[in-house]
Amino acid sequence: MHNAPFFLKYRLHHLVFWMLVFGVWFFLRADEYSRQSTAFKVTAIKVADLALMIYITNYVLIPRLLYKKKYGWFALGFVLLILTSSIIKMYILGRVTHNPALYDWSSDIKRRVYDNILPHFFLVIAGAAVKLVFDYRQLQQRMAETAKEKAEAELNFLKSQINPHFVFNSLNSVYFLINKDNSDARNALHKFSEILRYQLYEMNGEKVPVEKEIRYLKDYMDLQQLRKDDKYAVEFHCADSVKGFSIEPLLLIPLVENAFKHISHHRNGRNYVEVKMQRENGQFLFTVKNSKEHQPTTESHGGIGLQNVKRRLELLYPGKHDFKVSETAVVFTVSLNIRLS
Repeated sequence: MHNAPFFLKYRLHHLVFWMLVFGVWFFLRADEYSRQSTAFKVTAIKVADLALMIYITNYVLIPRLLYKKKYGWFALGFVLLILTSSIIKMYILGRVTHNPALYDWSSDIKRRVYDNILPHFFLVIAGAAVKLVFDYRQLQQRMAETAKEKAEAELNFLKSQINPHFVFNSLNSVYFLINKDNSDARNALHKFSEILRYQLYEMNGEKVPVEKEIRYLKDYMDLQQLRKDDKYAVEFHCADSVKGFSIEPLLLIPLVENAFKHISHHRNGRNYVEVKMQRENGQFLFTVKNSKEHQPTTESHGGIGLQNVKRRLELLYPGKHDFKVSETAVVFTVSLNIRLS
């Protein structure tokens, strides 16, 4: 619902533009026809024909063929579009003006090509050029925003690195001070050490193998499980197919943190956090569910964390992801679908 004003404004811009084109065209060519009604119909047909060709080129041929480097198919589709549209337009105009000569291509074909097909080529190319310019500007803006987000993340990361060697040496010292019989404490400290190691040393590149991200999530959930008693269930399900691809680091952890932050605390009901991930048909599917309190809270369930994830997805996976948040009286669910390259 929040996007409605934007789309309405976007549609109105298009409508106003084509109304202006219609008005100018009608003003310049109306004198060529004996009746105003005929001039009106002819202008409407020509403007509708041009608009249809431009929209098909800009929203079908360019994104599905040109941007996917299928240049031959794009050229073929573009030529066929112009030829087909020109023939259909001339046929309709011939019927409307009662002039069979307009759709008779057996004679004076050079004039037909010069008066109809060539103008279509140049006009549609001009419309496509506008589309390419706007797309290029959006790409540049997105790249600038991504670079800014990355720089800020790296700055925050550097600020958080307080002599990692000292931290690890301290953890090792604490580990050996713990009684060997206290396996839970040693295991928890070991997992915390692995989490810290991942954050400090294994996130040097833009992406990391998904196996490392999964191991990081599992260690975090195991630590959270240690903090809960038997009334809280923590379930982690990862399909065997989730492997062999890379993902942005720390992209999933805010979703899991949010679930633990807002988990319910029912005395007689079930309290749980459930994480599922799988890979199907070239897509990575990630789902987090948690039980929630029946009564609404004053604090937003998603908060800043989910908003940040949403923003990162828009920058890192534009047009290649689906992010949904749903809520019932007792369950909060976050679903992420990333289309892998």
